[in-house]
Amino acid sequence: MADFPTTARVVIIGGGVVGTSTLYHLAKAGWKDCVLLEKNELTAGSTWHAAGNVPNFAGSWAVMNMQRYSAEMYRTLGEDVGYPMNYHVSGSVRLAHSKERMLEFERVAGMGRYQGLQMDICTPEELLQYNPFMETHDLEGGMWDPLDGDIDPAQLTQALAKGARDAGGRIERFCPVTGMERDGDEWIVKTEKGDIRCEYVVNCAGYYAQRIGEMFKPFGGRTVPMVVMSHQYFLTEPVPELESWSKENGRKIALLRDVDVSYYLRQEKNGLNLGPYERNCKAHWITPDDPMPEDFSFQLYPDDLERLEYYIEDAMARLPLLATAGLGRNINGPIAYAPDGLPMIGPMPGVKNAFEGHSFTFGIAQGGGAGKVLSEWIMHGETELDMWACDPRRYTDYTDHDYCLSKALETYGHEYAMHFPHHEWPAGRNRKLSPVDAKIREIGGQMGAYNGWERANWFAKPGDDTSEEATHTWDRNGPWAPRVKEEVEAVRDGVGVLDLPGFSRFNLSGAGAAEYLRGLIAGALPQIGRMNLAYFPDSRGRVLTEMSVMRHGEDEFTLITAATAQWHDYDVLGRNLPEGLSLTDHTTEYSTLIVTGPEARALFENIGTKADLSARWLSVQPATVAGIACALARVSFAGELGWEIHAANADIPALYDAVLGAGAVPFGMYALNSMRIEKGYRAWKGDLSTDYSLLEAGMERFIRFDKPQDFPGKQALLNEKQQGSKKQFVTLVVDAGDQDAPYMAPLFHDGKVVGETTSGDWGYRVGKSVALGMLRKELTAPGTEVEVEIFGQRCRAVVQEDQPLWDPANERIRA
Repeated sequence: MADFPTTARVVIIGGGVVGTSTLYHLAKAGWKDCVLLEKNELTAGSTWHAAGNVPNFAGSWAVMNMQRYSAEMYRTLGEDVGYPMNYHVSGSVRLAHSKERMLEFERVAGMGRYQGLQMDICTPEELLQYNPFMETHDLEGGMWDPLDGDIDPAQLTQALAKGARDAGGRIERFCPVTGMERDGDEWIVKTEKGDIRCEYVVNCAGYYAQRIGEMFKPFGGRTVPMVVMSHQYFLTEPVPELESWSKENGRKIALLRDVDVSYYLRQEKNGLNLGPYERNCKAHWITPDDPMPEDFSFQLYPDDLERLEYYIEDAMARLPLLATAGLGRNINGPIAYAPDGLPMIGPMPGVKNAFEGHSFTFGIAQGGGAGKVLSEWIMHGETELDMWACDPRRYTDYTDHDYCLSKALETYGHEYAMHFPHHEWPAGRNRKLSPVDAKIREIGGQMGAYNGWERANWFAKPGDDTSEEATHTWDRNGPWAPRVKEEVEAVRDGVGVLDLPGFSRFNLSGAGAAEYLRGLIAGALPQIGRMNLAYFPDSRGRVLTEMSVMRHGEDEFTLITAATAQWHDYDVLGRNLPEGLSLTDHTTEYSTLIVTGPEARALFENIGTKADLSARWLSVQPATVAGIACALARVSFAGELGWEIHAANADIPALYDAVLGAGAVPFGMYALNSMRIEKGYRAWKGDLSTDYSLLEAGMERFIRFDKPQDFPGKQALLNEKQQGSKKQFVTLVVDAGDQDAPYMAPLFHDGKVVGETTSGDWGYRVGKSVALGMLRKELTAPGTEVEVEIFGQRCRAVVQEDQPLWDPANERIRA
């Protein structure tokens, strides 16, 4: 084929809305040498049978940003590219049957207002002005989003394709990808029409993404963690009353979502479209006797309406017009689900110059924003806004098929579920267990999952309510609250122990390792036998990640980071690793016990410890504790005198028994979070993210502007230092009610949004609700009063001194 492209800068695999949006955004940015490959016709996968709803509503800050961008973009796209589209901005109502659901709406509305979106909280009576045909007698209330609506997925995709072609992008239809090869720094994408050499490859293959992902396994890839679910919706015949109302009012009735029952119901022309997310859901192509076909383009599964009976009956009671309508057509098509229901957008784990954009459960709503984000990843290696919620590296090696299937069924069946702060979803658990997991549970540990690792969140006593139902609340106080208070007090007054499996742990060594690290971090390296915190900026000086650096020799380091950061931070360290350096992952070989509190030193002396217990804060040393070889690091995230015991997994049970036997009280992650917030310690991907620079995050003491190494973002940080930061990290004491400040709660001053919280919790040592956040620089003087919106309530908050609330001089840590 003479005109087939043999080279390209970027090859995108998959011609649905996400693939075409990515090509469109690349071409618009001037990257014209980009090719999209589609095995059949554009939209042949999930896009063609998608319902096309375009909501702004999302519980995730990153996803809301992405959907907001999509909706804004779609409103002018037809005109921008000269391709008329059917885009109906009808608005939507979400119905609430409970106080908890109303609080969720208040929370999301607050995030929406911060992003410039109008989301109104309504009484049942007020909802009727938007959809007068529904029953509201049993509702607590609801939410109105005037910018919600629906778009024709095929027209949207074709408009993106036209815009991409017009800007220089190329699309090859009926061109299946058959394999992948690597030649030096180039990819060779093999197709039935010929090979294409390129610099970057993007997997936008929809429900075929796992199959495409297998082609990258020889180059460091993994099996893509996803499952294909069956999603049904049905269309009715025209309803005369609906047609008359629309003619009289010149618009559609608002889209209705009964999220507590789990369906949406919208006007489709003059009929209705009902789309449930049923609990008794079904996955496809998951067993050897039901293999994924080579090509399922423009095909559907057989109807399975029995699964929908309950939802149909409920919808008929909610909107009696539905009962009068004849059934027009049922759509039952494949849709890809990641375990948490969020898409995968970003670098392909373990594979250089390969990216992913797939597993979209709401691909039409997110497609515009996803194309923007993916194009940023490809062109700049980073995104304008932090997108960790959708980063493929959030999943690591525990996501086998059984895990993905159980989570996909759970997530689909609870698509509209509320994500309460103390609730742990039960599916897909016990993937990675601490060496003392059985002991932890025996003494009351109530577990949570952290990158697949089970850790105790709190310790229950006999008679405590440990049911899942007890966690279905936004309130601070539940069965855990008195126990967390006791755990904090035990650490404050005596000594506690936290079993902490799953710390991401890397060893870096080889001649030049120290110099390599100096070129990645903003600050300095510790001396031999010491440890410190190191901050890795991106090119804008924003916080890419934080790691604890332990230095064992001139060029010998252990780097420890958050459990969830395992693949992300390994990528940060290894993506440009020079020859001669060794980087190895030891996360699964070792574990950690945190022993902390004013009696910690006495405890170590009592159980027999060969180590210098007078060694100062941030020292690291080989030691023997209770006759067992380990390493002791004098550090405590709880803000008390303490050490971390790092030891081989096989030695953890004896160490844990010895520490417990000497009187340490077990405590969990909830207590640790309360104590770290009292100290103002930042948490990764909450307080520390690429939404904020190191200077905004209050990390200037970890920056060495005078060092010779030109670390990423150095110039951006120098510029910011000279011009002044617009935002600044603050600690706030909040006059909170029953809930503490959640992530991304807006801060107000004189009625205007002036910042946001990044985390919040009750401080049991200071007896106050504490929030960490970002505030406009001119409002950061201690004593300044602002308001934080917590689930719809404006609560007084006071800016504190730039120091920890608890033990501000760090005397207890250094004791």
